[in-house]
Amino acid sequence: MFGLGWMELIIILVIVLIIFGAGKLPEIGSGLGKGIRNFKKSSKGEDEIDITPEKEKKLEEEKKD
Repeated sequence: MFGLGWMELIIILVIVLIIFGAGKLPEIGSGLGKGIRNFKKSSKGEDEIDITPEKEKKLEEEKKD
């Protein structure tokens, strides 16, 4: 894992704990998780907002029926 051993990872974790404090770590973790989740959604190409005009939606529905 990037040439890091378990001792280096522990040192990094201790430094992060000192900088942010134990209370902020869950917030940081959830923020990272949400960011990764949003990135995956956007990379799939799924749009959250449908910007198709109403007329085109009705025409498409009529074609399907």
